[in-house]
Amino acid sequence: MDKLEEIKAAIPHRDPFLFVDEIVECEGNRILCKKTFRADEYFFAGHYPDNPIVPGVLQCEAAMQAGAILLTRLFDKEELVGRLPVVAKLEKVRFKEMVRPGEMLMLEVKFKSKVAGIYFLHAKVTANGKTTAQLDIACALIEQ
Repeated sequence: MDKLEEIKAAIPHRDPFLFVDEIVECEGNRILCKKTFRADEYFFAGHYPDNPIVPGVLQCEAAMQAGAILLTRLFDKEELVGRLPVVAKLEKVRFKEMVRPGEMLMLEVKFKSKVAGIYFLHAKVTANGKTTAQLDIACALIEQ
């Protein structure tokens, strides 16, 4: 299975809203993924056309997609069958550096705990070795 097919098998997201290019590693309660936003992405036309930057919310979305992939690796497939992971809450969201078109993001997500059907994760997004965003994610599974 190629890299993209592996990602598509894990989560329902598709272009133009698929924000994980590659799973670099997945061990224990941690996943590391890559995403590069190309200069021709649709949102750059309006998100500061003369000085394009990747919207912070899309950095968060990329991290959340990586987290959803992690959940498919951690939990029994039967628990996930017929259910979709959706974000229930974001906390402690911090944007620290701007991301420009063409910069490769590293999406590191760690599973923290599961309480009453809610999955808690922590995500850190980096580019060029610098943290660009951090956030805590609460995720629930809903029936499809």
